[in-house]
Amino acid sequence: MSHDHDDRPRLTAAQAAAVLNPPAGRNGGDLVVESLQGLGATTVFGLPGQHALGMFDALRRSSLRYVGLRVENNAGFAADAYGRITGEVAPLLLSTGPGALTSLAALQEAAAASAPVLAISSQIPAAGLGGGRHGYLHELRDQQASVRDIVKSVHTVRSASQIPSAVAAAWESALTAPHGPVWVEIPQDVLLAETTLPVVSAMDATPRELYPRPELTIAAAHLLSKAERPVIIAGGGVVRSDASGKLRALAERIDAPVVTTFGGKGAFPWEHPLSLRSWLEDRHTTDFLEDADVLLVVGSGLGELSSNYHTFRPRGRVIQIEADAGKLESNHPALGIHSDAREALSDLLEAVERREDPGAADRVRTVLEKVRARIDAQELTLEQQVLAAVREALPDAAPSFWDMTILAYWAWSAFDARRPNTMHSAQGAGGLGYGFPAAIGAAAADPTKPVLAVSGDGGAMYSIAELATARQYDLPLTWLIVDDGGYGILREYMTGAFGEATGTELSRPDFVALAESFGVPAVRTTPESLAADLGKALAAPGPSVVVLPALLRMFEPTHL
Repeated sequence: MSHDHDDRPRLTAAQAAAVLNPPAGRNGGDLVVESLQGLGATTVFGLPGQHALGMFDALRRSSLRYVGLRVENNAGFAADAYGRITGEVAPLLLSTGPGALTSLAALQEAAAASAPVLAISSQIPAAGLGGGRHGYLHELRDQQASVRDIVKSVHTVRSASQIPSAVAAAWESALTAPHGPVWVEIPQDVLLAETTLPVVSAMDATPRELYPRPELTIAAAHLLSKAERPVIIAGGGVVRSDASGKLRALAERIDAPVVTTFGGKGAFPWEHPLSLRSWLEDRHTTDFLEDADVLLVVGSGLGELSSNYHTFRPRGRVIQIEADAGKLESNHPALGIHSDAREALSDLLEAVERREDPGAADRVRTVLEKVRARIDAQELTLEQQVLAAVREALPDAAPSFWDMTILAYWAWSAFDARRPNTMHSAQGAGGLGYGFPAAIGAAAADPTKPVLAVSGDGGAMYSIAELATARQYDLPLTWLIVDDGGYGILREYMTGAFGEATGTELSRPDFVALAESFGVPAVRTTPESLAADLGKALAAPGPSVVVLPALLRMFEPTHL
C-alpha cells in the first residue's frame, strides 16, 4: 500500500540544521510551549504553581503572550471567553491539586457553552503516581478522576516525547464540533527534565468536519417545504459555527419565525419581521412554539432554560440539528441530525423549496404584543430603563459578558445583542463570578474594542482580585456592578417559595473606593445617569468600574 506524503509539512534547510543542533537548556516545559506555538497559539492564560514552573519558565523563551489571573477559576473563565470570541483554542496553564481543582467550575461552564479551552496541568512527580499515599505536595489519588466528568477528553503524559502528540490530540479534540474543554496533565519531573529532542516546528491538529447525512437533509427539507406553520429555534451552535447568515437565508426562504435561545443571542436580527426575539421564559412564546407543525431546532439541546423549564410540549414534528450527539432527542423525539449547524443549514438551503406565508410576520407581531402587555402589567419600569441604558451605551461591536444576576436574566430575554457572538453569559453551568474574568479574556483576544462585564454585588465579590489583572495589562474593559445588597435573585426565589429569605443579605465594600485602590477609575451612578456614565467609561482607555446601587426585580415566571 502506498501513501501520499505530499501534504506533510516540509522543513527548510535552516530548519533542518536547527533540528540537528537544538539549543541547550530546554526542558519538558519548552516542548509544551513549542507545541502550542506550532499549533498556532498566541496567548495563554493561567497561574503558576510549584509543580508547573517548568512550563512557566519556558514561556520566557517563547513568543507566547501570557495573561496571568489571580485565581485559577477566573483564569478558566478568561480562557473560556477567549475561546468563544476567537473560535480558537485557549490554552490554560495550571498547577497540581488545589490549582487544578480550583479551575473546575470554569471548565464546567466551558463544557456547557462549548468553549475550546485546553487546560494543561502539572502532576506530582511520576514516581508518586498510581494512587499510593506518598505525601507529595498537592497529591491526589487520581487527579484525572476529578476532571473526567467535566472535560471532553483527558490526555496523559509520562515522558517528554509524548508531550507534542498529547497537546496536538487535545487541541484537535477541543476544536472538533462540539467545541469544549480538554485536559492534559504532565508530571513535574517530566516538565523539568532537560531534553535533547528537536525543537517542535510544525504541528497538524486539524479537527474533522461534522457533515449531515444526505438522507436526513432530504427528509428535513421535505418536512419544512410542506409545513403549514414552521418555526425555528436557533441555539448557541448557530453562533459558534458562524451560521447566522445561513439561518437568516433559510428563515426567509420558508417564511419561518425564529426565536433565539439565551445561548444563541444575536443569531437572528432582533428587529427582523420574523424575529420572535428571545422570550423563551414566556408562555405566549411557548404556546406559539407548541402550535408549530414543524419545528426546526438548530444548535440547541432544548434544555431547561430553552424549554421554559421543561414545560414546552411540541405537538408537531421536531427536526433537531446538533453537533453534540448526546443532545439529539435527549428531551423530545425528533428527526435528529448529528451535524455542525453551519454545514446542516448550508445543505438545507440547497434542498428546501421556496415557501411563502404572508401571515407569518403578523403572527410574530401578535406574540410580541402579548409578551409586551404581560411585562407592562407588572410595573417593571426601572428594570427596562436600566437595560435600555446599557444598550444605548454599548457600541454594537463591543462584546458583553454577563454574570448570574437579575439584570443578566432580563438581558437573556430582552436585550438586543445586535450582532452574533457579542453577548455571552454563564447560563451554561450557572456559576457565579463569570462576568469580569470573562471580559478580561475577551479584551485580551481583541484589545481594539471595549468590553463590558455585568455583575451583581454578590457575583462581583468572586472576581475582585482580577481588578489587579485588568490594571496590570491595561485592558479596555468596563465593569458594571449592580449593587442590591445581596444575592438578589436568590432573595426573590426564597421569598417566593418560603415567605422570607435566609443567607442572601451581604455586607460588601465600597466598590468605587475598592476599584480606585487598584488604580482603576470608578464612578457611582444612577439609573438616570447610567447611559452617560457607562458610555464615558467604555470610551476611555484601560479598565474602569461603574457601580449602580439599585434593587431590580424579575418579571413573573410563566412556568409555575
